[in-house]
Amino acid sequence: MISSLHYPITPLLAVAAVALDHLLGEPRRWHPLVGFGRLANAVAAWLNPESRRAKSATRLFGVVGVALLLIPFGAAAFWLCRLPGIGPVVDVLLLCFAIGHRSLHEHARAVSSALQAGDEVQARTAASYMVSRDSSAIDPIPATVESVLENGNDGVFGALFWFFIFGGAGALLFRFANTLDAMWGYKNERFLMYGWAAARLDDVLDYIPARLTALTYAVLGKARLALACWQKQAPAWDSPNAGPVMSAGAGALGVKLGGPARYHGEWHQRPELGVGEAPQAGDIERALKLVRHGVYLWLALALIAGVFVHA
Repeated sequence: MISSLHYPITPLLAVAAVALDHLLGEPRRWHPLVGFGRLANAVAAWLNPESRRAKSATRLFGVVGVALLLIPFGAAAFWLCRLPGIGPVVDVLLLCFAIGHRSLHEHARAVSSALQAGDEVQARTAASYMVSRDSSAIDPIPATVESVLENGNDGVFGALFWFFIFGGAGALLFRFANTLDAMWGYKNERFLMYGWAAARLDDVLDYIPARLTALTYAVLGKARLALACWQKQAPAWDSPNAGPVMSAGAGALGVKLGGPARYHGEWHQRPELGVGEAPQAGDIERALKLVRHGVYLWLALALIAGVFVHA
């Protein structure tokens, strides 16, 4: 297993994985996260039937569901990463599967392309693939900017962080835990109790990466504004990790995000994040640039740290 204990090689493997993701992007078929999501749906249908959802023991079944899904995959990944000879290759492949850097750009630029073509309907449809809001009520530009900032943490920086700590197995487990939170973490009748364990686990695993992501956005953008928005606005956001990421990102870009959004037919009044005017179409690319340059910064710092550790 490549980890912080074998740090000199870890940054090189991270660079290789990011480069491979850039070349290949997401698999069109047999994507590990898609297969994992289908398995998670099956487990939830088994452990969280409608007849049990109001019972206090549902939380325990949620813990069991998380354990059933994460422990076997985690154990297998750690074992594969320790195999002589092919272990580093497995590490690279696992990070490549876990990191969503190229796919984030592709999804966001699909919105930009539709807007440039004057196709508002297609822009809303493309934005709906990135967020869980009702497509008919999406304002595609701010929704896409918000998604780029948040998924920059969930799908890129978080995976990199845990790769640097526990290698490819760490990156994979982080993405699987994040996927469970995205699927089970809703505060509705079906998942309020069953999804508690998945949501709490994601909060714990993402605590440090989210704050490093927020700091990265601040360093690469309007730093003072980003830090001020982080301090003042993040506590009002529902998610303890998305709050710092999105408030710092909005401040770094100098745009205003948040506000009302419709989820599953219901309008939710969200706190405002950032300052200034609502984002324009060009701000989608600016948000992507923030993530992209953040990845370059993390890799450069990791390579420098690796040189000092090796010395």
